[in-house]
Amino acid sequence: MKPFSDLLKPPKTLLKTVGIIFIALSFFYFGKHWSNNINNYQQYIFFNSYPNTPSVSLSPNLNKSYDLTTLTMAAPPPTMTAPPAQKSGVEVEDGGLSKAAPPVVAPPPAVVAVHRLGVVDENGVMRDDFEVGAFDVEVVEQGSNESEVAEGGGGVRVKVGRFVKCAASMREYIPCLDNVGVIKRLGAGKNGEKFERHCPEKDKGLDCLVPTPKGYKAPIPWPRSRDEVWYNNVPHAQLAEYKGGQNWIVVYKDKFRFPGGGTQFIHGADQYLDQISKMVPAIAFGRQTRVVLDVGCGVASFGAYLASRNVLTMSVAPKDVHENQIQFALERGVPAMVAAFATRRLLYPSQAFDLIHCSRCRVNWTRDDGILLLEVNRLLRAGGYFVWAAQPVYKHEPLLEEQWQEMINLTNRLCWNLVKKEGYIAIWQKPLDNNCYLSRDAQTQPPLCDKEDNPDDVWYVNLKPCITPLPEDGSGANITTWPARLHNPPERLQSIKIDAFVSRNDLFKAESKYWKEIIDSYLRSYWKKFKLRNVMDMRAGFGGFATALIDNQLDCWVMNVVPVSGPNTLPVIYDRGLLGVMHDWCESFDTYPRTYDLLHAAGLFSIEQKRCNISSILLEMNRILRPGGRVYIRDSILVMDELQEIGKAIGWRVTMRDTSEGPHASYRVLICDKRLR
Repeated sequence: MKPFSDLLKPPKTLLKTVGIIFIALSFFYFGKHWSNNINNYQQYIFFNSYPNTPSVSLSPNLNKSYDLTTLTMAAPPPTMTAPPAQKSGVEVEDGGLSKAAPPVVAPPPAVVAVHRLGVVDENGVMRDDFEVGAFDVEVVEQGSNESEVAEGGGGVRVKVGRFVKCAASMREYIPCLDNVGVIKRLGAGKNGEKFERHCPEKDKGLDCLVPTPKGYKAPIPWPRSRDEVWYNNVPHAQLAEYKGGQNWIVVYKDKFRFPGGGTQFIHGADQYLDQISKMVPAIAFGRQTRVVLDVGCGVASFGAYLASRNVLTMSVAPKDVHENQIQFALERGVPAMVAAFATRRLLYPSQAFDLIHCSRCRVNWTRDDGILLLEVNRLLRAGGYFVWAAQPVYKHEPLLEEQWQEMINLTNRLCWNLVKKEGYIAIWQKPLDNNCYLSRDAQTQPPLCDKEDNPDDVWYVNLKPCITPLPEDGSGANITTWPARLHNPPERLQSIKIDAFVSRNDLFKAESKYWKEIIDSYLRSYWKKFKLRNVMDMRAGFGGFATALIDNQLDCWVMNVVPVSGPNTLPVIYDRGLLGVMHDWCESFDTYPRTYDLLHAAGLFSIEQKRCNISSILLEMNRILRPGGRVYIRDSILVMDELQEIGKAIGWRVTMRDTSEGPHASYRVLICDKRLR
């Protein structure tokens, strides 16, 4: 007989059965609880097909992540009254008679208004009321409470050692223009090859932090910087010695001062600009003429004084005997970059500039059958003006008169019209169409370029000894006047090679609205006290970021950089009345160290990480960023950890911003401040 205690023990089978029932009930409860709690359930793309209201939208919960523990521990859903039980084929008693119950039809659910985040409506037409999506306004409003973030968002944690400072001799180092070994091998280079780009070999580029000059101070803000800059920021007095009698630049105590003169306008740039306006009133600075190229710019007083007339001027000069002139221009706050008319196309598109200016710019325009003036012709907008102030215009010496006649012959063959010659200034106008080119004698030189030649192809492309014909549709010539052209989609937008599922005009408008909303958010916090003049957008698209800065009346200019890895949108940028340049971020940019107050990069690194070394790009950004300047990076969370670590290794103060709501949930904002000391 079994002991009495054994009789009290329940059978093992019973225990197993009870356990299984308990687990099943638990799963049933949690499953029902989770499925009913629609406020916490992650929804994805859904389709609504109620009568006459078809629509497709994104759930506001798309791309959100949830903690399962939080979900299962949440409070139970509110009690809901269940509808009466329905029995299929069940008879209902009614006065002793049996009959089938009529089917109960549930009322249609109420149509919930769909919150649209898309650019186009259900008919594929762009809406004016579309929303960009959340920008984490709470964080923006608390912008003054910045703190360094140790944790990144989802990427692989990368440890980077601290970068060392470069030698003091490299404080004005431009990697692709200071490649001494290659330049020595070129020798004299009769066509100016030594002034062009010769970048270091792969993995032999900049790997250190370019130092600042001793005594460097925060730059004097614009507009004061137009007239004076700190001596220690650009400690080179050679130009003041060379050009002392021409009113370019003078040393005064601890500053350089700029009286506003030039070699051909020693009485001041304002008087010179007034003379040009009176000679050809149709030039109409600030309305018809918005974007100008100043060749051989000196210290850029021409462009500096045009700024007050609502004109953007790209000032260019080579690193020659006056090598620091571009550095002075940028320190003053004038758009500028190092460039030379030599053997390759400049990095700007065709029909970029409304006016091109050369005042004693030391360029032999008629050499090699006029190949350099042919490049000017490519860059000049249809109907645009070429202004030449030089000795052959006004001096009556045999050699100079011969040079003037060569210029007249060449410009006639280019179909340029000499509009006015007065004193030491001559002004030509480029034709509006191809009629003159087509009516020339068949043997006239230079010929028209082949149809296969792309005049907007500029990255390491040699100069072409031919005339770039104008588009048959008149695009480039028929742009509106400033400021309307800033917001009008130009006709050349239709020629951009991009994959577009909606109209290009819609994309153009959408980009502008996108950046306007973001810049509005920046202005509410980050930029209240942040003084910026020289700005670079490292992946500019159609120029929407620069447009938003103008719309917010920020007194700055933007270098819109179009990477070679993407579509060439530069023609659109120039048609809008903005400045820009083509560039490959696997290489160094053609500017001096410490020249930009703000560097903006949206989606750049997730694209270029497949082609370039990210550390090299960030070191280049550090080189061209002014001490006290700032970097804004908007990019995928997959690259942010690496960017954050490299930024810290450079010595930046790094702050991560979260944009975890709305359609930007996969993006983060990284803000990096370069310390002044």
